[in-house]
Amino acid sequence: MVLTQIDHVGENDQMGECIDTCLEAAQACEWCADECAGEGEGMAECLRLCRDVADLTTLHARFMARNSNYSTQLAEACAGACEECAEECEQHDEEHCQVCADVLRECAESCREMMST
Repeated sequence: MVLTQIDHVGENDQMGECIDTCLEAAQACEWCADECAGEGEGMAECLRLCRDVADLTTLHARFMARNSNYSTQLAEACAGACEECAEECEQHDEEHCQVCADVLRECAESCREMMST
């Protein structure tokens, strides 16, 4: 991952970790959504939530990278969306859903930590 190789100049370690975690969540969600797309209508909610989270976490990572004043609000939105999506993914036995849920729980925690700084 490119950003893990960049020294997060001007950012604290917590922000750099949150950027990395958000990008990992986006990747997991894109994979999960792609897999869910081929598994029928029963996976529609999982697919929809994964796509929302992928977009939100990518946006949040971009805003943190440029030290935006809106990072805290996005952190809150990301944490909530990650938790909701993780709950949905955990209802399915598919490996991609279980992996995605684990990554999303980590991302939600990281975003909540960002909100407290």
